[in-house]
Amino acid sequence: MKAILARKIGMTHLFLEDGTKSAVTVLQAGPCVVTQVKTVETDGYNAVQIGFGEAKKQAKPQAGHLKKAKANSRDLAEYRIDPITEGEDNATVSVGDTISADIFELGEKVQVTAVSKGKGFAGTIKRHNFARGPKTHGSHNYRAPGSIGAGFPQHVFKGMRMAGHMGHEQVTVKNLKVMVVDAENNILAVRGAVPGPRKSLVMVKG
Repeated sequence: MKAILARKIGMTHLFLEDGTKSAVTVLQAGPCVVTQVKTVETDGYNAVQIGFGEAKKQAKPQAGHLKKAKANSRDLAEYRIDPITEGEDNATVSVGDTISADIFELGEKVQVTAVSKGKGFAGTIKRHNFARGPKTHGSHNYRAPGSIGAGFPQHVFKGMRMAGHMGHEQVTVKNLKVMVVDAENNILAVRGAVPGPRKSLVMVKG
């Protein structure tokens, strides 16, 4: 598996060779620095930790952690690797290496993980697509949630779909096609929408 951290720039569109128009999301992908390589012997699992962006000020624990990589990364994230099935590039990765947008190829399918936009407190109709009640014949059940349980047991079951905080949760979108790879300017463009607002942090995995 290969991965890179990116910042969401926004959406635009591209005209394809057949003349059709395709919506794409533009990402500032990398450059990222390998800050740590985790192994089964030392950490219990195999993973690569990468850093992205420049921090204005580092706390001493973070500065000490990044000292070996000679990095001043603002954001850190890791992705699991399997030493048996991983590619040759991942197998030889080491602390201090730089990962750029050119690890992906045009037409490649990737998955993008990010935190979705927060919608605030929402009712059951907006949050869970509940149907509303009738508005005629004296009904007062326009947007009420309805029953939330029987008389026994005398409590509400966990997981009951109710009104509450909507959005602002980790979302993964799979099978997005890479439409543009600009390694010189660290730009990736993928077909379709990517979770989260502009300037949010996203992870792209191949």
